[in-house]
Amino acid sequence: MGKRLRYLMPSLPQSLIVRPVVPRAFSPLSWKTGTESRINPPIIQEEAVNDLLRHLDTHKSMGPDGIHPRVLRELVEELAKPLSIICQQSWLTGEVPDDWRLANVTPIYKKGWKENPGNYRPASLTSVPGKILERFILSVLTRQVQDNQGIRPSQHGFMKGRSCLPDWSPITR
Repeated sequence: MGKRLRYLMPSLPQSLIVRPVVPRAFSPLSWKTGTESRINPPIIQEEAVNDLLRHLDTHKSMGPDGIHPRVLRELVEELAKPLSIICQQSWLTGEVPDDWRLANVTPIYKKGWKENPGNYRPASLTSVPGKILERFILSVLTRQVQDNQGIRPSQHGFMKGRSCLPDWSPITR
């Protein structure tokens, strides 16, 4: 690391920075539809956790908890039930386990002068069980937005299975 980079980022460690990435508590989702009724909280099934654990990419890195995805994948039968209980309780109470809130943040060089801190982007390695909870939250949010027409069928960007190409067809004609 050059003298100028050390001067610009004196507190940046050579390897990893550990920071919380999720607040200690999050709001359990309560949605209101047009009739002002609340949806029931989702039930996180053991089979769904089992499926997510079975399809973990074992070539990914472990998070700050030190649990490698390969270990989780090989112990899927023993871990699916307790992990589904923890995820369900996290959803109901709004409390995220402390270990799931940490991330190893490392600066990754993009392009340009290496001495310029703006030419780096942060990369976060988070806990694999925390990622499983995130996948459940994402699926519930996506389903809720689609079911309540928060995103109209004519909108294509950022939706799984919908290309932006149909939006361009009227313009190119």
